[in-house]
Amino acid sequence: MPQGQSLGEVNLNCPSNCQIHNTHFFGTDRQIIRRGQAFNFYACFQNREWDDSVDKAIFTVETDDPVYMDNQAHREEYVLNEHGILYEGVHKHITSRPWHFGQFEDGILDICLKILDMGASYHHGSDRDHCWRNDPVHVSMVVNHMIPENNDYLKGTKPFSWNGSVPILQQWYNGRCRPVRYGYCGSLASVMCTVMRCLGVPSRVVTNFCFPCSNENPLGINEIFDCTGKNLCGKDKLWRYHCWNESWMARRDLKQCCGDWQCLDPTPLETGRGTACSGPTWVRSIREGELDLDYDGHHMFSRVNSNYVGWLSQNNAKKTKFFCDPWPCGQHLITKRVGSEQFEDITGAYKYELELSTSLHFSSLGSCRERIHPGYCNASNCHIERELSSLKNPFLSDSGINMRLKMANCPIYGEDVQLHWLLENLRNESRNLKFNLCAQIITYSGCPMDQFWKDSTNVTLGPREVKAIPLCISYNQYGPYLCDHNIIKVVAVSDPECGEVLMVSRDILLSQPRLKVPCTAEISFCNPLQEDMKNCVMTLEGCGLFKEPMTIDLGTLASNQQARIIVEFTPYRLGSHRLLANLGCHKFAYCKGCAKAEVCCPT
Repeated sequence: MPQGQSLGEVNLNCPSNCQIHNTHFFGTDRQIIRRGQAFNFYACFQNREWDDSVDKAIFTVETDDPVYMDNQAHREEYVLNEHGILYEGVHKHITSRPWHFGQFEDGILDICLKILDMGASYHHGSDRDHCWRNDPVHVSMVVNHMIPENNDYLKGTKPFSWNGSVPILQQWYNGRCRPVRYGYCGSLASVMCTVMRCLGVPSRVVTNFCFPCSNENPLGINEIFDCTGKNLCGKDKLWRYHCWNESWMARRDLKQCCGDWQCLDPTPLETGRGTACSGPTWVRSIREGELDLDYDGHHMFSRVNSNYVGWLSQNNAKKTKFFCDPWPCGQHLITKRVGSEQFEDITGAYKYELELSTSLHFSSLGSCRERIHPGYCNASNCHIERELSSLKNPFLSDSGINMRLKMANCPIYGEDVQLHWLLENLRNESRNLKFNLCAQIITYSGCPMDQFWKDSTNVTLGPREVKAIPLCISYNQYGPYLCDHNIIKVVAVSDPECGEVLMVSRDILLSQPRLKVPCTAEISFCNPLQEDMKNCVMTLEGCGLFKEPMTIDLGTLASNQQARIIVEFTPYRLGSHRLLANLGCHKFAYCKGCAKAEVCCPT
């Protein structure tokens, strides 16, 4: 600037820049821009106009954007979309429920920046140098370790009653950054997804079905049953599903020139050396077995490549490996499809299909197993394969009997459970077998709870005979035990005294009754239980529709009683939104329903 000149007013042109940079959702009263994209502003001199022949403005700007996505539809889904879907349930019955990320809601950006401030101690205890904030790897590590502060279930909100990230982040911020109670893997991954999207890092929530959690052998998961078929509480847990986060970035530490998905798991899990969060881990390195490249790669590899082993524990403490056909771990990983509410199967990004695996891939698997399990050090790949194969359960067909439990209905909470137990004799001689049957409650994280039903029966199968035996579990039997854990495990196991031990099991997910939420904001619900629902509370929320959740006390609903509510509210943002309703009572904490709402300018 020439001598004697002084700069006057500077207009940052916030409304225009925010619109161009897709940050106007935060508001246009301050400058919020994205890296690698041009912006303009106006500067005025106090005593004359700008002169192109004399005046120059020189900026030093970093234009490299390690989180850039080339696909516009993907940018809209993974950065701008505030409405998500969480996939839960069991591998044979996948359910979905909506989740409000709400990354553009009032105050959320400031809360996310506060998370970075609080996480500064993660970087050598000082935040004087903010240079790490331009590296998405370090930002993701800070966010990953800041999210799971506390999980004290008994002292806070029930984990499945949360509908979105905004109330959780607001409670954390307004509570002087004290832990928010209570979360589970789905809410932890979703809150992290909100923070990362708010900070401009493309992110999504991934669900893995049949997720192993072992403290001893990370490559093997053991489940133990007694002679009645009851699942005993052991050291290992087979989670029915587990959610984590993926974020898109080019890793400078791995010399990546293009962005790719990186796995981040904010749920603290037992690793044999205490609890730890995982990531960022390059998803492709998990599939290729390149575990030395990355943070916690061995943890993520074992979680999608573990072997399942089932044991029968007898009174003399002897354990017998039974014949069964288990669903393998890590065989179904899904996430929300771009521009759709259906899921996309991304299992192939984490592991090769067995029939497509090459000899090179098997060699890399052996190398991975050596690094993960100290017992396999210096062992050949053939030895490791034999060792792992010996751990597996023999198939039911090897015993000459095939069995499976097939659902006869799709039960909703409050309805009886109907199954067909199908047995097939594969041999030319008759078989006489005694079976014990049972049903018990299982949490999504694999913790066995109450065994509420037991029975025993003798089965005679003629040569090559196929038989179907109907089974019924009534609401009166499971109702007093189910609560929020709506997974029932049904097991049929043969008596060990008859020789070979055969077992078949089925995880049954009871669907929650759905709320009906038409676009007129009339919400209806009918009590499907054979008893009164007490302390009924309806919660309504929606980004762009409600500034804060609305709570309605419904009191007690008698059996088969219909409740209908008409709600008036004033939307505060134009566009496509989703009204989400939740009903809780003394029997369960969550019953979900949702409806789309288009908010347009009045004509």
